[in-house]
Amino acid sequence: MEEQQQTHKPPQRVVVCGGGVIGVCTAYFLAQKGAAVTLVEKSSVACAASGKAGGFLALDWCDDGPLSSLARASFNLHRSLAQELDGPQSYGYRPLTAFSISITESKPHYNSPSSALPSWVDGPARDPKIIGNTETTAQVHPQLFTRTLLSKAVADHGVEVVIGKLERVEVEGGRVRSVALEGGREINADVVVLALGPWTSKFSLLSTIFRVYGLKVHSIVLEPKVPDAITPHALFLSYHTARGGKPTDPEVYPRPTGEVYLCGPSAEAEVPDDPEQVVGDPESIAVLKRVATAVSSHLGEGEVRVKAEQACFLPCTDDSVPVIGEVPGVKGCYVATGHNCWGILNAPATGVAVAELVMDGCASIVDLSPFSPARYVKR
Repeated sequence: MEEQQQTHKPPQRVVVCGGGVIGVCTAYFLAQKGAAVTLVEKSSVACAASGKAGGFLALDWCDDGPLSSLARASFNLHRSLAQELDGPQSYGYRPLTAFSISITESKPHYNSPSSALPSWVDGPARDPKIIGNTETTAQVHPQLFTRTLLSKAVADHGVEVVIGKLERVEVEGGRVRSVALEGGREINADVVVLALGPWTSKFSLLSTIFRVYGLKVHSIVLEPKVPDAITPHALFLSYHTARGGKPTDPEVYPRPTGEVYLCGPSAEAEVPDDPEQVVGDPESIAVLKRVATAVSSHLGEGEVRVKAEQACFLPCTDDSVPVIGEVPGVKGCYVATGHNCWGILNAPATGVAVAELVMDGCASIVDLSPFSPARYVKR
């Protein structure tokens, strides 16, 4: 019998724009499926929220909304990626227990450790409640995770990284042809994925269809003198100031690297053109330092080195649902943005889903219809 001749198509040329966790996960899984991937990032990889977020992961905290299946799939992917990439050593993945507690700001006075709380939480805490266990909550170090995954994508799958500012997507006959970068460089592409986070608002191709706004969140990173005393327990606080008024809800995440991350004050704000221009407000940073002192004697002044005082922008949509899918009217142009505070959690499943959509024509890991940008056109 005469053998049939097989024709081998060249790999899809895909340009992923955005070097945050969503873009990196998308690039990784696209390359794993055989695409020839170029990742374009304006500044540096994981320089914005993907390097300054907390990295908290929850299996079922999104169960009451459209994110449920995405979050569950992604939580499990984080676990399998940690095994595949040696996560505990390379990017700080570990299961942990999460507590909600109420705490009132006052002059520091510390209690004997309560059996209901982690031993290092010796501030004036009340109403402790376990809200996540090692089966349902975990963490990663966002910057280490993002950069580790990209290193793997480059080393094992040939992903190319280009530092440059995206100017526009070139479209011909209703289909993507290339991307143009500042300075005149053009990269030919069969497919473009725009994972621009809060900078989606600066890109007219997308901002004319839907709105993504930036929620500015402040955080600090502390290095305790006795890191071994801080156990893997995440804290979600109801924090009452000495002046009274409405409580705030800071969060405290010890990391396996020995650091303790705290985040808190947030508000909608204008996103600057350059990620390097994002700086924290001194008053918000001071509040977080007072929170740390109120929570634990191990986190008070003189007991820690302040490693970082920072802020970042979370990409938010008006309906609080991410935008994932093909851009209406532009064949071969896809978007993945608007993940709000769950970007680190949902990045792996988003990356797999976009890779499946691009390479196979549909996503099997999760139903993407609730996230389609076409929902805005229909309105």
